Amino acid sequence: MRRTDRVRLRALAVASAAAVAGALIALPAGTAQAVSADIVISQVYGGGGNSGAPYTNDFIELYNRGTAPVSVAGWTVQYASAGGSSWSKTTLSGTIAPGKYYLVQEAAGTGSGAALPTPDATGTIALSATSGKVALVTNGTALTCSAGCATQPGVKDFVGYGSSASSAEGSPTGNLSNTSGALRAGGGATDTDNNAADFAVTAPTPRNSSSTGGGTGGGTRIHDVQGAARTSPLAGGSVSAVPGVVTAVGASGFWFQDPLPDADPATSEALYVYTAGAPGVAVGDSVTVGGTVSEFRPGGTGGTTNLTITELTGPSVTVLAHNAALPAATLVGAGGRVPPAAVISSVTSGNVETAGTFQPATDGLDFWESLEGMRVQLNNAAVVGPTSKFGEIPVVPQGSATRTNRGGILLQAADGNPERIILDDVLAPTPTANVGDTLSGATVGVLDYSFGNFKLLVTATPTVAAGGLAPETTAAAAAGELATATFNVENLSPNDPQSKFDGLAAAVVNNLRSPDLIALEEIQDNTGATDNGVVAADQTITQLTAAITAAGGPSYSYRQINPVDDQDGGQPGGNIRQVFLFRTDRGLTFTDRPGAGSTTADLVVNNAGTPALAYSPGRIAPTDSAFNASRKPLAGEFRWNGRPVFVIANHFNSKGGDQPLFGRYQQPSRPSETQRHAQATLVKNFTDQLLAVDPNASVIVLGDLNDFEFSQTADLLTAGGSLVDLPRTLPLAERYTYVYEGNSQVLDHILISPALAAKAYSYDIVHLNSEFATQLSDHDPQIVRIPLP
Repeated sequence: MRRTDRVRLRALAVASAAAVAGALIALPAGTAQAVSADIVISQVYGGGGNSGAPYTNDFIELYNRGTAPVSVAGWTVQYASAGGSSWSKTTLSGTIAPGKYYLVQEAAGTGSGAALPTPDATGTIALSATSGKVALVTNGTALTCSAGCATQPGVKDFVGYGSSASSAEGSPTGNLSNTSGALRAGGGATDTDNNAADFAVTAPTPRNSSSTGGGTGGGTRIHDVQGAARTSPLAGGSVSAVPGVVTAVGASGFWFQDPLPDADPATSEALYVYTAGAPGVAVGDSVTVGGTVSEFRPGGTGGTTNLTITELTGPSVTVLAHNAALPAATLVGAGGRVPPAAVISSVTSGNVETAGTFQPATDGLDFWESLEGMRVQLNNAAVVGPTSKFGEIPVVPQGSATRTNRGGILLQAADGNPERIILDDVLAPTPTANVGDTLSGATVGVLDYSFGNFKLLVTATPTVAAGGLAPETTAAAAAGELATATFNVENLSPNDPQSKFDGLAAAVVNNLRSPDLIALEEIQDNTGATDNGVVAADQTITQLTAAITAAGGPSYSYRQINPVDDQDGGQPGGNIRQVFLFRTDRGLTFTDRPGAGSTTADLVVNNAGTPALAYSPGRIAPTDSAFNASRKPLAGEFRWNGRPVFVIANHFNSKGGDQPLFGRYQQPSRPSETQRHAQATLVKNFTDQLLAVDPNASVIVLGDLNDFEFSQTADLLTAGGSLVDLPRTLPLAERYTYVYEGNSQVLDHILISPALAAKAYSYDIVHLNSEFATQLSDHDPQIVRIPLP
């Protein structure tokens, strides 16, 4: 099912380390103005033994981020109140090995809580639970300062915690509480001399010299739940007190992210927490969460091919603090993590969730999975698909993918465009955008998955910089040129507003320049999707031809055959079919040979070396199983200035039922191809019969084939060189008639016989629909102009 959560946003409070790093200056030895090469304060906690505290004692933790042991004998850790200048101290002893912690236990409160791990040093300092100042000093002399303490002689490292701290490196951390401490990022290794940027306010996790260095320690973290895998190694089990900061809130759950990530990019640092109702938390809350680790497969029983989302269900949530800085969003694209360029999954067969491999560096499926739930940022994202009716916008990072001439990305046989991500409006509105537009600046959201795609749920509406894309207009046919077009008009019926008929008419007259012949697909019956037994479409067609004339176009005649009710697929009750529209003022006429009904099979007749159709219009193999619940090809015999031209209008079986590109099963199976292959074979057999009578016959096969120019469907139609598929003749960057989930691709085709292909024809896909948020149809029409004087 599609989530419809809406999020309450708060200002992002992510401090920039770059703003304070600067150039290092020469200072007295032991001062904290230069980034420490070895020992730093890695954690401060002052709520020990207070109400609700998880531990009985306050503590200060140190960490050796260097490569050599460091003796701290005679050093002191010192504390003063937020605005005070009176400092208490605890003397240290011993040596801290590289990558190891050093735990200094301080005073206990009067409440309950767990004992700390065995301390490496013990003192009696009672730290404030909310704000104060802590110094690591390389001697035993007590400080006397209130401000500017970080640069005092002997100060090795310094932490101002809480907004009221009168001294800090850079800016102080956020306020702490009985249930939260200040933890240095990177397992203690991050030091930019800016307390606000280097420390996260989160659940305290005391570590002593026996703890594993370089990690976050202190129990289960989000990356432990996520694991370097497509599903959680803890799935089905329970976890408790998993810490993080709330990054987005919806109606039935929230996302939270660990501000202290591990060093492995393959493990996501965020999770969705399913609360089944209003979560009761706000963006910026520092929380701990317990619950059951679950793998939720979106889509219910109909979503069996979807990947799962790792979640916590039945949660127990504790809010430790408010207004914590949000974890920095992971930049995807240039300057950040660059997604794979071509491979969605290297798994060749079966269920990726049991494949036993996980390769974010090379596989797009795993790349996005490694960011599941996390805050993700795209800079100046390129729009490669128009905003859909669901508020979704496909985008790619700048500089990626094989681009079309108009700014889209091209689907190719060996490239499903794994860098593609779809923006969604679940948490904040998305703007209206067209292909070729740019989303200016940073687009930020949390990464989710649904409907077979990874989605970036934006947490603020991006700004659109228009790319200026305009609908195309083709050239007018010259004298003696037969102009033939195909156009899927997307379930056209009298139930549509007159504006759709007028828009299509304007496209025919102005953009297609009133072709001699148009094969229309998806013309519905006179009552549209009302399933009432009506199959006639004369009112639909007449309304369209009248609109064309009103737009200044010619008077078009038409031919078609009504289908059997509800036997041709498409929208139930709509009875879609192909229709020939043709104008007779430039030399084109229709050769009528009546007698064919909806189930009558057309035949090729040999009239003394000249091919002819037994029925015109007629249907090709309408009772063959290849066309079950699918449109039957419409064959018509025309004459252009006395010359016979055979035209077959098609609308092959749709891709419904095929597995998604970003799905659970790889490589995706496409069972719908089987029927299209059978359909292509029957159409090819029919055209071969025409060409067997006259190899120089003028044959045009066109329509919505629902398959790519590199597909086996197209190969079957062109086998032996009897037909030339015109999309294949275009440069790669021009090969598309449709945009699906951001992939520009060919679904519609015009194929011509060798005699026509030998002419100096002009072929054009006229892009006026698929790239735009406002569409007359979801397909682009195409046209071929063939000189037949």
